[in-house]
Amino acid sequence: MTKITLLERLKEFSEARTRDLLLPVQMQEEDEAPPPDRAPAVYIPSLPELRSYARKAPFLTHEIVTGKDAALPRPGGGRAVRSTAVARTCFCVYHPDGQAGRLALLTLMERLRMGLLEEVVLGKQFKLDLEAGVEALVYPVNPNQTAEAPFYLGEMLTTWQLPVVERRLSSGKEPIDFRGGGYPGGPDGGL
Repeated sequence: MTKITLLERLKEFSEARTRDLLLPVQMQEEDEAPPPDRAPAVYIPSLPELRSYARKAPFLTHEIVTGKDAALPRPGGGRAVRSTAVARTCFCVYHPDGQAGRLALLTLMERLRMGLLEEVVLGKQFKLDLEAGVEALVYPVNPNQTAEAPFYLGEMLTTWQLPVVERRLSSGKEPIDFRGGGYPGGPDGGL
């Protein structure tokens, strides 16, 4: 559930940081007048329907693309588990003018990037891993042809340190003895 909670915190953070950023919305066939500009919608982990980007823009999505749990030495001895997750944030904006569309995309991406660098910790439990860096990509031409002008796409990858999970050796009454059992990692059971 930890990674799901991270997505929920990213969604809340994104909505708060972009609620005053009003961006153009494409007119639909059923519209009688051009729709008003609006703040980007935020979805986790993806759009309800992938091909609905034209109706949903401007928007951004957050999804988890990978996670890693690794044993690290503790300062006082023993080992602790360090867990991380990489979140992918996709951005999509609409604009009838190419120059303004690219600038609108960059504005949205920078608003979120700057906010994350300022805040660093979300929900008092998820820390942005600045050693891993924040990677931002802007797609001048979408390689998958999912969206095309006047829609502009970008992506950001962030790595998050997750809350520590305390390990238990046994769920039964008797502790597990790993000594001499050939368990990888030796007498401490690898951790």
